[in-house]
Amino acid sequence: MADAIVSFAVKRLGDYLIQRAVFLGEVKNKVAWVKKELEWMLCFIEDAEQEQFDGRLFRQWLSDITDIAYDIEDVLDKYMLRIDHDGNSNLLQEDGRGNSGRKHGVLLAPIISCIFHKESGLFNKGKNKVDLYRIGKEIEALKYRINDLSRKRELFFPENIVGISREGKGRTLKQIRKAASFAVEENLIGFFDDADRLLTILRDKEEKRLLISVYGMGGLGKTTLAGKLYHDKDVKSRYDCCAWVSVTQDYNIQDLLQRIIKSFRNIVTTTEELERMSEDDLERCLHEYLRQRSYLVVIDDVWQKEVWQSLKRAFPDNNTGSRVIITTREKEVAERSDERTHVHKLRFLTPEESWQLFCKKAFGNSKPNQTQEMLGREMVEKCGGLPLAIVVLGGLLSKMTLREWRMVRNQFWQLLKKDSIEISYLLILSFNKLPYQLKLCFLYLGLFPEDSELQIENLIRLLVAEGLIPQDQNRVMEDVAKDNLDELMNRSLINVDKRCWGRTATCRVHHLLRELAVEKARELRFLHICDMLYENSSIIERQFAPLFKRYSCLRVLHIEASEYVGTGISTGQSVPKEIGELSHLKYLGLMNAQVNVLPSSIVNLQRLETLDLSSTFKTYLELPTEISRLQELRHLIGKFKGSLEIENLINLQTLKVVEVESWNKINPDKLVNLRELHIEENEGMQGAVFAFDSIAKLEKLRMLSVKLLDGSSFGSLQPLFDCTCLEDLRLSGRMKKLPGDMRAILPNLECLSLKVPCPVEDPMPVLETLPNLTFLDLNFNSVYVKKLFCKAQGFPQLEVLQIDSDGLEEVQVEDGAMPMLRGFRIPANSSLRIPENLRSIPLPENCNWNFY
Repeated sequence: MADAIVSFAVKRLGDYLIQRAVFLGEVKNKVAWVKKELEWMLCFIEDAEQEQFDGRLFRQWLSDITDIAYDIEDVLDKYMLRIDHDGNSNLLQEDGRGNSGRKHGVLLAPIISCIFHKESGLFNKGKNKVDLYRIGKEIEALKYRINDLSRKRELFFPENIVGISREGKGRTLKQIRKAASFAVEENLIGFFDDADRLLTILRDKEEKRLLISVYGMGGLGKTTLAGKLYHDKDVKSRYDCCAWVSVTQDYNIQDLLQRIIKSFRNIVTTTEELERMSEDDLERCLHEYLRQRSYLVVIDDVWQKEVWQSLKRAFPDNNTGSRVIITTREKEVAERSDERTHVHKLRFLTPEESWQLFCKKAFGNSKPNQTQEMLGREMVEKCGGLPLAIVVLGGLLSKMTLREWRMVRNQFWQLLKKDSIEISYLLILSFNKLPYQLKLCFLYLGLFPEDSELQIENLIRLLVAEGLIPQDQNRVMEDVAKDNLDELMNRSLINVDKRCWGRTATCRVHHLLRELAVEKARELRFLHICDMLYENSSIIERQFAPLFKRYSCLRVLHIEASEYVGTGISTGQSVPKEIGELSHLKYLGLMNAQVNVLPSSIVNLQRLETLDLSSTFKTYLELPTEISRLQELRHLIGKFKGSLEIENLINLQTLKVVEVESWNKINPDKLVNLRELHIEENEGMQGAVFAFDSIAKLEKLRMLSVKLLDGSSFGSLQPLFDCTCLEDLRLSGRMKKLPGDMRAILPNLECLSLKVPCPVEDPMPVLETLPNLTFLDLNFNSVYVKKLFCKAQGFPQLEVLQIDSDGLEEVQVEDGAMPMLRGFRIPANSSLRIPENLRSIPLPENCNWNFY
């Protein structure tokens, strides 16, 4: 766990040595020495944690090295902040405690959420020069502490620390997994559909060997479901031989082959003979035994796709209807283990299924009284549909009094974890396996309130602003951050909540995993959470002033007001000018705050990367001209009107939403990194004309949304179709016809939304030629067009189709068109005639039909 913090510190030191070497002067060698020592210690930590070594001495040693990692980062941050502010005559002063006062935290309230991160010191004005000597002395003190830690490691820790846990804790955890592997429930609450679907596959007549992958979060019941399938009498009678093997993280193929052969019996006569065989001999032995037999094998708890790749040579594809079941937490393992794979994602239990399972474990054949039901349902809800947690909770409460029930309710996570070694093991194992970048991203999720619906786009910007995403010369940091979040989803540590046109729009963290993130982050002093309740809605006005003074080195300030409760910053009121004192801010989010005036002091936020003023109140905001000096700005979000001085913001990636008249006054030639652009017409200024030639040079544009009202018009469309890199295209307004050769013009287009009053001809012959179009939304009045017709082979990649058209009478689709379609939607009261095959297409799971 500490490896994440130390790795992060090593990376930061490397960045300083590479990017700021010229400023380090005579202390550069000292910084390099610290970096090298931390790297050696990191190797020791990784080996110890890989072996799950634990103990009070070791935990104290980890705590000390974590402190050093934080302190070296603070020392260099203070120094570099002096360098950066020398031109402004700003001098760093300590906070009176002899250190930088590092704090991480989140302020949670019913009305707002404020994320406070990384206070690295306090600044006051002055003209003193940078004191390299003082920085050198601080690094010398850190070197002394590092040497002292190295001495303690050699004095207190045995030489053979790696591997000593195998005799104790490691064996216990193996026993836990082995016991769980064969825990078979006669009545699988919530698994009926899953079991029936997979039993059908196991019983069918298909002769080719098939791999069945069951994946999902730890504790979700993958092993239990596999056990139900494995022990089904009808299934077992169908196969000549069956075997079950559990895979450990430190597995080796020879051991797995030996255990499988032992399960099949009569292959090898003695254990001694088996142990003398090489891996190749074991493969040949098993392959020969299975060559003419049908077999069922369960490979439980697989972490790497290489497991099956290494084993499958021993399992012949002999046209006997053989089946192999693997269980895994990893989506990649489930999907990429074999060419012929049926992937089955295990879901969480519904609230009613959760309650049924709890009652079975807590009450048996009895019924709960009213108080038990009230307390029980409250605690079951906290389990979030995770069967293992529900079963443990039911067993824990089954012999307790009501007074003890209330105690469990108040200390739910701590007591649940204490009562079940397996819950702690299952959750922590997933965390420990993460590389350090993913560990930090996962810990960061502990900042957000329980049951929060987290916006992916916003999360990405926060991770970048916090410095948790490494810089890559070949990739945009936002793309790296998205990959990190996708990887956490693939590893079942984040749950996809809502999808929007094929993309994950929001996610949630399971309650128990969030508790784990909070617990580990607190242990590492990575964050601090304080709960504060407020009596009225004037909160922001009351809190801004002390905020600016106490956290003048704040990196991230995120204030999110309820959509229904005011924040104290009323419409027409400016953000306090003191905002300019947060000169190290990288992220400023004032969500739903009804702000429409920003002070000119915002020019002091020279490091600002994200300015998010998005609101559900549809308030347009005029930006001060000083916005043009924020050269680091990457994301500008809100509803903007008036004069926008953004032409020189060459790092700008996101601009939404800008009023069309304002956009028409911009020369966007220098906005070469713009990737997302939203333009709309202000209801009070109808009749605007949008010219697509204004975006012709935005070569990196991936998402475009243009929304015009009736009475407005498009200019020339041809420049638009010269922008071949677009991935998303959203248009509304007046359009008579589309250009014919869309395939050549927009070959990369994936998502398209057309909202037009009156097209004069069927757009399908043009749109169906787009080779990568995945999601299509058509919304128009059908004055002239009464029928849409899709030819065979049209829309080769289309997955989701949405049509909302007044006056449209019929949709015709030839056989072979839309072969990938998995979601189709028309208004519920529509009289539109559609072919039968479209009526049977289900809606995509968790699909949000509106563009975000």
